[in-house]
Amino acid sequence: MAYGIALDLGTSGFRSHLVDLDKGAKIIDTAITVRHPLPGANIMDHMHFWMTSGRAITHNIIAQTVYDLISLYGKEKLSEVKKISVCGNPIQLSLFEDIEIRDLAFAGENKIKNLGVTPPSRKAHITTAGDIGLLGINPEVEVLMPPAIRHEIGADALAMIIKSGMLDKKEVCMVTDYGTNAEMGLYLDGELYSGSAAAGPAMEGQSIEQGVLASPRAISDVNIADDGTWENVVLDDHLIPVTTAKVDPVTGNTVRILDYKAKGITGTGTVSCISEGLRSGVIALPGIKTPDNKIHLVDGVTISANDVHEAGKAMGAIRAGHRTLMYEVGLSDADVKTMYMAGASGTYVDPVKAQYCGMIPRVLDEVYQLGNTSLMMAHDLLKSDGALDMMQDVANSISANHIMFAGNQKFEDMYVLELAYWDEGMPYDMYNELMVASGFPPLPEIVHPKICKRIVKSDIPEVGAGIHTLDPVGMIMTGIFDGCTGCRKCQRGCPEKALTVTDTSDGAHMINVRSDLCLGTACKACEFNCPEKVYSFTDLKVQYKL
Repeated sequence: MAYGIALDLGTSGFRSHLVDLDKGAKIIDTAITVRHPLPGANIMDHMHFWMTSGRAITHNIIAQTVYDLISLYGKEKLSEVKKISVCGNPIQLSLFEDIEIRDLAFAGENKIKNLGVTPPSRKAHITTAGDIGLLGINPEVEVLMPPAIRHEIGADALAMIIKSGMLDKKEVCMVTDYGTNAEMGLYLDGELYSGSAAAGPAMEGQSIEQGVLASPRAISDVNIADDGTWENVVLDDHLIPVTTAKVDPVTGNTVRILDYKAKGITGTGTVSCISEGLRSGVIALPGIKTPDNKIHLVDGVTISANDVHEAGKAMGAIRAGHRTLMYEVGLSDADVKTMYMAGASGTYVDPVKAQYCGMIPRVLDEVYQLGNTSLMMAHDLLKSDGALDMMQDVANSISANHIMFAGNQKFEDMYVLELAYWDEGMPYDMYNELMVASGFPPLPEIVHPKICKRIVKSDIPEVGAGIHTLDPVGMIMTGIFDGCTGCRKCQRGCPEKALTVTDTSDGAHMINVRSDLCLGTACKACEFNCPEKVYSFTDLKVQYKL
């Protein structure tokens, strides 16, 4: 048996297929991680970890996680792996391949030159498992590395463009992968304008109190029934959405439809709750109009006011990003005709609810939901010997313009208003008045798309025998700090419950942090809560595997 492995190296977690190369890369099995193994909620945090903890440590964590993930297929199968393909954004692919990333971290050629950094080539190429340092795999196994369009526009964006078919469209199109970094592109007259809005982890179900990635037994959608109850839609063992119960969102009273217990809620489920909450009046920004300030779902899962704020910040960043792309190229809200939605969040969310929350433009003709295009592209690389060259040809053919939202005044002005709307409850009329005062047109009235089509039945359309889930993920980071009194305020103040304090035999106090749960430098609540100010997050050392 000759096996191949397709890997999607996402910012919020890894996805993988085991395929039979003797049968045209038929998918045999699927494995996913529940989180990313590195600390942090986004790409910037992962880069910071690389620069502070070291290249070797970072790559070892990635390599160990990939090994743990593919070992779920059975370690005996790893010796029969003949080919591996990957897809992802430039930073994740660089971390995987163990190459320089500082050219991606800093803007400006002079800064990169002063650091003595030589940007590596990010064209399509073939390397080996041995060169990368993959564990448990024959070192001579080929690893197919897809190209970037530009150093900041990666293979994941290229996968969205290819799998959507938007290059064949005559009208103006937009595509977005609704993940932590919300990569987005606008295609106009043969040119691609791209950007990346640091939406944060809420779109992947993280930073949500009971949030989980799209996986079996996760709530992915809600619908208001005729009797006012909310139909709760849960992903089954093959990631197919099924309605399991009708729940009163105020009291939690439940009428069970299927005996299939939910474990949490995805980002799309959160978006759906916010949309239905706003339209029904259960949510009145900035709060929730229930006795306990929570929306009640099946099996004790709830949405809190803080969840609404976290998701609102993400949705606000996406809307500001979309409008920034449009206005940078001189388009109005009505000029974009077709929207492509990629990733798990782009697959399971109801487009009309997404439009209501600002995740897609308010005036559209067509919406297509594509699924996990990055994993699909990695699978295509295993199916066709010419797919890697085809990706490079497409990358070469696209005239790409990347718009940095960080420091972009248009984006900043719009995002400030989004924060006022979601976090402070700014009335919609005032939002539009201030939008006009800032030099932008007001948001138009919503025109629902004439066509809404989900191209795939789930974000991972084929899973083979089923889905294996790797949990926990990552490593333990530890530290002992002189002057620590063991008060455990750092432990109690950790929002993700990633940190614990243990007492050593010699009376010291050891800090233990799970890398996969930790929000990294974006948080540092542990440092902030230390009354002695002796705790240093960057001084933690990776000590052992979970």
